[in-house]
Amino acid sequence: MRIWLASASPRRRELLERLGAEVLVRPADLEEDPLPGEAPGDFVRRLALDKLNAAPPAPPGVPVVAADTIVVIDDRILGKPADTNEAFSMLSTIQGRWHTVHSGLALGLDGELRVGTEASRVKMAAMDPALIRWYIATGEPMDKAGAYALQGIGGLFVERVEGSCSNVVGLPLPLLRTFLADLKLLFPPC
Repeated sequence: MRIWLASASPRRRELLERLGAEVLVRPADLEEDPLPGEAPGDFVRRLALDKLNAAPPAPPGVPVVAADTIVVIDDRILGKPADTNEAFSMLSTIQGRWHTVHSGLALGLDGELRVGTEASRVKMAAMDPALIRWYIATGEPMDKAGAYALQGIGGLFVERVEGSCSNVVGLPLPLLRTFLADLKLLFPPC
């Protein structure tokens, strides 16, 4: 199956390729700021839909997938850190605590549209400042929401996940499976 991915995320591409899809990356360049008073789930849902709508049109029969992921703690949205100081601040905030990872997912196929959200809770291990600086020096936190990667070195610091692990990586595969099955893609009808 071919899938157009309206995202430049290498993690999303890798997850789709693991499903056996031929992934064509067609990222959309959008402002990714929440609207005043916008709830986290609404924010990522809107961004996923905006990315899908901004992507170039796919050929007939080729689904387009768009997603966006954020980390939320204390009603504060943590996107990707702008620099190492912001990464340090984010990791200092989430270390030793629970936070929530929200992803919005949009799937379009020949005029059909499916849009939804997924939330997972993550418990991070306690990290002292030296450990946080060591992790930042690996470079891994710099393009990740919340400044960590569950699937990478950051997995050393994740003590527990409640919900979808793939959601924490950036693409909620259980929700994607539901959308694909609903559109009679990937899975045979029952």
